[in-house]
Amino acid sequence: MKGKSEKKQDSICRDVREQHSSAKRRNPRGVSTSDLIVSAYIGTNADVFPKILSLHVPTGVIIADVTYGKGIFWKNIQKDNYNLKSSDIKSGIDCRHLPYENDSIDCVVLDPPYMEGLYRRSGTQLAGSGTYSSFRSTYSNGEHTENNGEIKYHKAVINFYLEAGKEAFRVLKQKGIFIVKCQDEVSINVQNLTHVELINAYRTMGFYTKDIFIVVSVSKPSVSRILKQQHARKNHSYFLVMIKTNGKNPRRIIN
Repeated sequence: MKGKSEKKQDSICRDVREQHSSAKRRNPRGVSTSDLIVSAYIGTNADVFPKILSLHVPTGVIIADVTYGKGIFWKNIQKDNYNLKSSDIKSGIDCRHLPYENDSIDCVVLDPPYMEGLYRRSGTQLAGSGTYSSFRSTYSNGEHTENNGEIKYHKAVINFYLEAGKEAFRVLKQKGIFIVKCQDEVSINVQNLTHVELINAYRTMGFYTKDIFIVVSVSKPSVSRILKQQHARKNHSYFLVMIKTNGKNPRRIIN
């Protein structure tokens, strides 16, 4: 048999549990919905980029699109919602040498050439002719892309991304957003998972990968001639969404 003090203690505990349960029922958080931004879309960059901004970049902030090109990302965005600073190599601004102060930008968007053929040492050897001419005109100024010394093929692509990433880190504010477009590639018959390489490399710089989006092309790839296919043809690319944390715990930085 329980004494009076034990019964009183049991009653108090029961009341606390009931109050806690009642409070949870009376104050539900959030709403039920299927209208969510998801991680993979069949569509174009112009379709997916607005979703990334709406989820990760508040309106009114400073965004430096350092590989603006033809402004493809921004076709479905009201540009005056942001303080957009657009630049690219054609405008005379190299994304590896930006004209911005340290810790001055809220978001940097990077979409450099991710075909190793656009990093060849001579303009006459550049890839992107024929059916790839639109790709070349969008992602290149028609000249070879400068890189360090003898770095070539896929390593030249990664080297460019890393140099641009270091510059983005410099100009971004703490907790700044770094949006990177990339695509895996087969170079000299070797599979290269570019998005994995970049995630790992950017982590060592002090970026945390908060999100990743996959864009599946609406068009079917084709080639003019082929003897034997060795690898699956790439028909998808990635948007990596990074946050500048300086290596600190991302949960403490983000929240």
